[in-house]
Amino acid sequence: MPEGDVLLRTAATLQTWLAGREVTAATAAAAPMVGRTVERVDANGKHLLIRFGSGHVLHTHLRMTGSWHVYSAGDRWQRPASQARVTLTCGRRLAVCFNAPVVELLGPGGEHRHPSLAGLGPDILVQPLDLADVRRRARQRPPATALGELLLDQRIVAGIGNIWRCEALFLEGRSPWAAVSALTDGELDALVSTASRIMRQSLAPSTGRPARWVYRRAGRPCLRCATTVRSLGQGEQSRVAYWCPACQPG
Repeated sequence: MPEGDVLLRTAATLQTWLAGREVTAATAAAAPMVGRTVERVDANGKHLLIRFGSGHVLHTHLRMTGSWHVYSAGDRWQRPASQARVTLTCGRRLAVCFNAPVVELLGPGGEHRHPSLAGLGPDILVQPLDLADVRRRARQRPPATALGELLLDQRIVAGIGNIWRCEALFLEGRSPWAAVSALTDGELDALVSTASRIMRQSLAPSTGRPARWVYRRAGRPCLRCATTVRSLGQGEQSRVAYWCPACQPG
């Protein structure tokens, strides 16, 4: 599933080619927007929002399968047309969303009533990050909630996915299975801040993605202490957590 950093890059690309331009053709949910102007494109956590001057919002959630592509008129698409869920044409540029499970056009004000969007926690990539709000939301969860599950809960903080929750927990020396009640407010702030820092680092063109210490390294030696990295499904969706038992005790 694309994480917040990937969605932010996607939004930036769409912003470059669509913002300020009139929609000259569209399909599926976006069809009513022909003749409207794209105001801007935002990413909120793992949600992508194309905003129109009319107040409408085209909302997509890519989950595990979706992606947005931008083509010049006449370019050959990288995926079959049968996989296109929605298209937006602005002059000679065409934006195509492939295989997204969620594609919907929200009316003016609909974003604030949407069951998923209205309940999102602070975006992990927005600066300054509202740590006080993240902390408040986290403390409202059951005290036994595992840290690995907490970081994936978009109602607590939006945008963290499996890669960066595993890496942030490693860097802070926290087990994915440790309870949120085991952390002080300062330690919780540090964990969330680390996730924000490494995700923002992954966006920097000069540095690229930070090194991955544990993600998808199950059965291999820890890069820090050589202990074998472990993995196990966690939570209702059984997202695979990766961790070093020595560096992340508990």
